[in-house]
Amino acid sequence: QVHLVEAGGGLVQAGGSLRLSCAASGRTFSDYNMGWFRQGPGKEREFVGAISWSRSNTYADSLKGRFTISRDNAKNTVYLQMNSLKPEDTAVYYCVADKYFSGSDYVRWDYWGQGTQVTVSS
Repeated sequence: QVHLVEAGGGLVQAGGSLRLSCAASGRTFSDYNMGWFRQGPGKEREFVGAISWSRSNTYADSLKGRFTISRDNAKNTVYLQMNSLKPEDTAVYYCVADKYFSGSDYVRWDYWGQGTQVTVSS
């Protein structure tokens, strides 16, 4: 079992930046692919991006260049750096983990955090 706890959400003005973190526990963190999804009000769940156990990154095309995912295996933590935020980035952001999958299909990710709210004001 992998337990994930997100932190760092909040209210930010458009154009601002925010860094989310996700602390993992329960298994060997460095063995797992880590990712982020988000779900805005009235919207479907959306893949943000992922970082594999080997530190290979993938991102949603629409977010490339603004969002960056990194990991610190010594701290069992994955980060989502969000820059140039827009009101449409308002969503609950979820951290995910899976030992074998690192793609955009949310049903294939085994472990989910509880989510953290990000609100971008115009």
